[in-house]
Amino acid sequence: MTIPPHPTDPLPRSLLRQSGGVRKLLRERLWLQVLIGMALGFGTGLLLDPDTGLVTAAFSRTAIGWIALPGQLFLGAVGFVVVPLVLASVVRGIAAGDRGESLGRIGGETMGFFLATTVIACLIGFLIGWVVAPGALIDGAALTAAAGAEAAASAQSAAEAARAANEAAPPLTERIVSLLPSNPHRALAEGDTLQVVIVAAILGLALLRVERKTAAPLLDLMAALQAVTMVVVQVVMRFAPIAVFGLMARLAVDLGLQAAAGLAVYVGCVLLGLALLMAVYLALAWRIGGWGPTRFLRTAREALLLAFSTSSSAAVMPVSLKTAEQGFRVRDSVSRFVVPLGATVNMGGTALYQAIATLFLAQIFGVDLGLAELGVVLVMAVGAAIGSPGAPGVGIVVLATILESVGVPAAGIALVIGVDRLLDMCRTVANVAGDLTAALVIDARTRAAPSAPVFDPSAPAR
Repeated sequence: MTIPPHPTDPLPRSLLRQSGGVRKLLRERLWLQVLIGMALGFGTGLLLDPDTGLVTAAFSRTAIGWIALPGQLFLGAVGFVVVPLVLASVVRGIAAGDRGESLGRIGGETMGFFLATTVIACLIGFLIGWVVAPGALIDGAALTAAAGAEAAASAQSAAEAARAANEAAPPLTERIVSLLPSNPHRALAEGDTLQVVIVAAILGLALLRVERKTAAPLLDLMAALQAVTMVVVQVVMRFAPIAVFGLMARLAVDLGLQAAAGLAVYVGCVLLGLALLMAVYLALAWRIGGWGPTRFLRTAREALLLAFSTSSSAAVMPVSLKTAEQGFRVRDSVSRFVVPLGATVNMGGTALYQAIATLFLAQIFGVDLGLAELGVVLVMAVGAAIGSPGAPGVGIVVLATILESVGVPAAGIALVIGVDRLLDMCRTVANVAGDLTAALVIDARTRAAPSAPVFDPSAPAR
């Protein structure tokens, strides 16, 4: 006989058990908390948008500033640990092996993967831009007027910055020389991720040629540094849902609904291209790494959600490392080299976006791009994507440089700047997925070769 709940019970016991299960799910699943924070943040931002008439512009500006504060602090805290984490991870990742030829193979295949997938991403962008021709469907004069003076001023600033960068850019030979940091302390202090990776790689390679007894103190220090930074990351990640709530609220206020609706065709083309690029990554992870699409996305969901909310592959790098090593079970010697390098040079989503945006604006302004111009766009998009830092907002300045090189008015950025933040979030997801796919693929391809044991400081000296 079933005993009914006592009249004084606030809820039936079955409902209590269900609510307890929901609380446990929310407590144990960071990705679900982040997803809820994104939805609530976007809804809150729409309510605080002055265009709705519910609040004044002054109140909206003040409120959204405080709401977005946790997100800004979150990005600052993660940025605080990126440089020491990159340094420690790359040094220990390289020193975990004991054969230069094995490391050379990993490095060669990693750069080959990044270059090939970035070129593929750019070609996908060309194909979609040519087939759909989104710019031909839009009245350029009307859209320019709708963009407003503020967007035009932002575009002009980006164009001027790109023009100044081009004029002040040193020759290619000097750029190559500048990659090698003459002052490692300055590279660490300025947070130049690419130079930090190079410094760490040099240290790791040198440690391979030093006796274990001599190398042990420095490697112990790197191990301690990595452990401390990961503790900081774990603490900071507890506040990720609150941070994402604030970042999404600010996005909703900045973007609004009208800007996205006015450029729906262009946005749809970029999203379609990113979806195809994701399909390429998922196919590579499946065929080479042995991880099916559903399993891959389920394992990588926390990193991908944070990539979407922060628009920075560098900020997500600690989570990407954790996902690669604990989720995909990639060897430390591979993940600690591929993931930090990928966060710096692997920007396939950015290259795809720049290819589509260039064709889109060229179609609007009636600029005919031949094979020579498309080749210039391909080279510049791939080179700029590899050389761009993994930080939000960089793509729009790089786009201005590409437009100038093929004769498209850089002021056309005013037409796309309103939705750039949304697309920046989406292309960052593709970039982070590319980093994880690279780690998985490189690990699978190099796992067949016998690897040296991980460095053990307690082992006797050679």
